[in-house]
Amino acid sequence: MSLIQVKNLSFTYEDSFDPVFENVSFQIDTDWKLGFIGRNGKGKTTFLKLLTGEYEYSGTILSSVDFEYFPYQVENKAQLTYEIAESVNPAMEQWELLRELNLLDADAEILYRPFCTLSFGEQSKVLLASLFLKEHAFLLIDEPTNHLDAAARDKIADYLAHKKGFILVSHDRDFLDCCTDHVLVLNRRSIEVRKGCFSSWYEDKLSRDESEIRQNARLKKDIRKLKDAARQAARWSDKTEASKIGNHIGDRGFVGHQAAKMMKRSKMLERRRENAVQEKEKLLKDIESPEPLKINMLHYHSSSLVTIKDLSVRYPDSDTPLFSGLSMEIRSGSRIALSGKNGCGKSSLIRLILGENIPHTGEISAASGLRISYVSQDTSQLHGTLSEFALHCGVDASLLLTVLDKLGLERPQFEKRIETYSEGQKKKVLLAKSLCEPAHLFVWDEPLNYIDIFPVFSWKTCFLPVSRPCSSWSTTGHSAKRLRRKSSSCKQPPRFLSEPDFVLLCIPRGVLFNRGRSFLVNK
Repeated sequence: MSLIQVKNLSFTYEDSFDPVFENVSFQIDTDWKLGFIGRNGKGKTTFLKLLTGEYEYSGTILSSVDFEYFPYQVENKAQLTYEIAESVNPAMEQWELLRELNLLDADAEILYRPFCTLSFGEQSKVLLASLFLKEHAFLLIDEPTNHLDAAARDKIADYLAHKKGFILVSHDRDFLDCCTDHVLVLNRRSIEVRKGCFSSWYEDKLSRDESEIRQNARLKKDIRKLKDAARQAARWSDKTEASKIGNHIGDRGFVGHQAAKMMKRSKMLERRRENAVQEKEKLLKDIESPEPLKINMLHYHSSSLVTIKDLSVRYPDSDTPLFSGLSMEIRSGSRIALSGKNGCGKSSLIRLILGENIPHTGEISAASGLRISYVSQDTSQLHGTLSEFALHCGVDASLLLTVLDKLGLERPQFEKRIETYSEGQKKKVLLAKSLCEPAHLFVWDEPLNYIDIFPVFSWKTCFLPVSRPCSSWSTTGHSAKRLRRKSSSCKQPPRFLSEPDFVLLCIPRGVLFNRGRSFLVNK
């Protein structure tokens, strides 16, 4: 057991005036399973790269362990998987790697396949196993569940739960709860290290926030009363002092004494008011207050938007179809979550709905003049300023900035180029663009990948009926655990459609299940 000590850490990017960290100090134990959470752009990935020595900084980071970063960048993905594993950790024995892969429920045969032919989940399992086998290694794990299906997430969560000595950056609350025992939280204005999982910290945060809100309201009322009382006392003192007239000198002395006494009382009330103001300024700094969002939904004259009949998709180099026999209708006013394992054809179906020409049999037709707003997983095409991006996409720039503000993007970021944003901030730009676009159908691909925990809670107002705060959804999505909520005031924040792979909004009320090769619409 040893400590990682951070003392007076400060760091600012060369092209920025805003410090990412400023005189930050804390310490963590190398035996902890540490969940690292915070808003997008607060410096989570930056801190991991500071630990690995990628950036220069001021202050001190003391540690006796070797830091290893995940995801590991594989240069030649055409190599055999075993060769890549050996390049990651040359000192490991083959039997050790096979043992770890067995714990991850991965077939040994994947080691003898080209790395590029493995699914995202299989690639993650091989790399994690190789890195954990490194002697004296302390893993810095950055968003391991992005692009993974539910089964792969569960296996990796169970695997990490039996390990120790890592920092895990994730925006998946269930995943954090499964495999962490401490949390490092980057709040709006502070940093805290707490024992427990995300849910225990969040419940405590809610209690603290409620207490601060009550205290703030009380102090606000007290400040107003003290201010009025001090003003009245000062006014009385001045009036009395100006009227020191009497038949005897003693009378004037008495009046003067009373005036001085009231002036003293006035100054005391003013000091109490100042102390209350100072106490009030300490409150509400870390409270998140997300605002509701709205979709710019267009009305279509017909209820049917997309019709699919006996659809099958098979790639030319494959004998097995991705899926077959899919028949459904996407209707106006409904919501569908499309979910399933990696590689089962979700992306292909979405591409067909978007009008792309990929090999298929059966029929798929979209209504004439149908306007679709699409949010992709890929953020690599984003560049330039927000104003340039808005002009290029044909959306109102001021509206785009307003939505981004509601999504938690801080205003100093508005002037920066998008390519300097974190992945979470880039995803917010794509989501904001979609929310600004008028459309009949909204298709969002992995909408919560990289998105921070805090502002996402407000999205329920965009998709769940206001009259039904206790809506329950059933889905096989990538993070489809613990979806049911007893009430809108429960400690656990509501989920966004169970965080599925794809979301098709404005599409009968229900969920589209994709279980391997079969489809079911649950109405």
